[in-house]
Amino acid sequence: TGVPRCGASLHEPNKALRIELNANASCIWQIQRNANQTIRLVFSYFKFAPSSSCESESIKVFDGPSTDSPLLGQVCDGTDAVPVLESSSDSLTFLITTNPEAFTRNFFVYYYFFSPGSKTENCGGQLTGPNGTFSSPNYPAPYPQFRHCVWHIQAPKNSKINLKFQDFFLELDRNCQLDFTAVYDGPTTDSGLLGKVCGRAQPTFESSSNTMTVVLSTDDTNSYRGFSAQYSSVPLPGPTEPNTTLTCSPYSMRIVLSKSYLASLGFKEADLQLNDPSCRPVVTDSVIFSFPLASCGTIKKDEGDSITYTNTISLAPAGSAITRQRGTEIIAQCRMKNNETREVIYTTTSNAIQKLTARGRYNITMAFYESDSFSKPIQYSPYYVDLNQTLFAEATLHSTDPNLQVFIDTCTAFPQPDFGSLTYDLIRSGCNKDDTVVTYPAFENHGRFKFRAFRFLRSFPSVYLQCDIVICDSNNTNSRCARGCISRQKRAISPYTWKTNTVVGPIRLKRDLRAAEHSESLTEVEAEKTPNLQQYNFYTLAFVVLISNILIVVAVTLKHHKHQVGHSYQNVQSP
Repeated sequence: TGVPRCGASLHEPNKALRIELNANASCIWQIQRNANQTIRLVFSYFKFAPSSSCESESIKVFDGPSTDSPLLGQVCDGTDAVPVLESSSDSLTFLITTNPEAFTRNFFVYYYFFSPGSKTENCGGQLTGPNGTFSSPNYPAPYPQFRHCVWHIQAPKNSKINLKFQDFFLELDRNCQLDFTAVYDGPTTDSGLLGKVCGRAQPTFESSSNTMTVVLSTDDTNSYRGFSAQYSSVPLPGPTEPNTTLTCSPYSMRIVLSKSYLASLGFKEADLQLNDPSCRPVVTDSVIFSFPLASCGTIKKDEGDSITYTNTISLAPAGSAITRQRGTEIIAQCRMKNNETREVIYTTTSNAIQKLTARGRYNITMAFYESDSFSKPIQYSPYYVDLNQTLFAEATLHSTDPNLQVFIDTCTAFPQPDFGSLTYDLIRSGCNKDDTVVTYPAFENHGRFKFRAFRFLRSFPSVYLQCDIVICDSNNTNSRCARGCISRQKRAISPYTWKTNTVVGPIRLKRDLRAAEHSESLTEVEAEKTPNLQQYNFYTLAFVVLISNILIVVAVTLKHHKHQVGHSYQNVQSP
């Protein structure tokens, strides 16, 4: 890995690339190796210039040794998927071009050679019926490296799918670039991304129809337990307006219009456009617009207790110019609000044929990191630390909207995960309450702070942190995030707009780990001894057995606690 030069010729059997490009770049990477195998190329993270279109800035992938080879696929700012492309031979080429805008573009891509049809490719599959279960390869043992598993779920007609990951443990990194699970709202990976997840979580997803696609992608670095998931189906509610649906996720907006409904209005799929006309629909049995929240001309607005994303589909009969006149629009609005189910509300306004409003929720994770570079998360749990050791914590908002800010409002320590009356404040209302706390400036979709392991740990075997996280529009200078520390007198007039609480832990002292290891070693030594019991009187024998049992109980208890998890995955809450 690293920041490679503009383009390269690559011959390794696998490689990961961190690519950083500026304006007016045109760079070619060629992958070729005499391996009699094919290449799988994964673009697990890409960040183009905000105003770019597919015509001005993109990644083009060619199925062969040069850009004269057949075009295999294209990735651009509006791509609503985690692109995975496969060559038909042992060579592949990709070209990245950027427009003149002054902006730093970032990409993470990795590739590996594989043999189609081999045993290592035997994962995923078709799942049918009203409910079912599936899991990652080898679960609960660590999943294998370089796997790409795809599950296609199909429930009965006129139903939607609820997917729940009961257990989920993948490698954690900031943008889920290494190992990840991606969930799509339909029969293929072109159906619109519902979400991409990694680390420790218990995510849930809901489809807008009776089909869903789940992808597991792994690299060759670290492997963990993987996941166990179950799905169920529920009947679709009867819509007020016929055959129109809107689905909102933290990543995208998805609008589905039936051809019969459009025909009843006198329109065809060629008559449709969003605010940005370059964003085109996918046409199957229905007409589907699926795009990242902050793209395709979407307008974002702070509504006080929620954030709304609004786009408009303009309609015009064939042969006429597209206009924005009375009765020629469908308005789609995603309202990001918490403690709400994603129900669709249909209303008709005087200026549009139809207005669709759906509620969605942001997702946030929190984790500890090894240093203030925040590049290597702590992957194990419990997190054993020394007293006065500096700990680095980061809360990450998972959304395709780059103009959101994460603010750590309150962070409190508790001795138990059920949070009783005993507490220790690190941060309260944006104000540092512990003199070792240092908060970092806002950075993209991350909120960061550090602190030293505190005296609270001396009195309790485990400590958990519960943090209240506030999400703000970074362009709003009057937001809660911009106000910072709020004194007691001012709190009543500073309402929180979008807020959640998330939990991370447990944290334990290393001396407890050493004590546990010592107890285990004593237990093992005692078990290995086979003395002649006739050498001891009854009282001595009873004493040895009692001590051994106590040590065994302690060791088993500590082993049990090691299975608790230190990362969290929560939905953002608003008051």
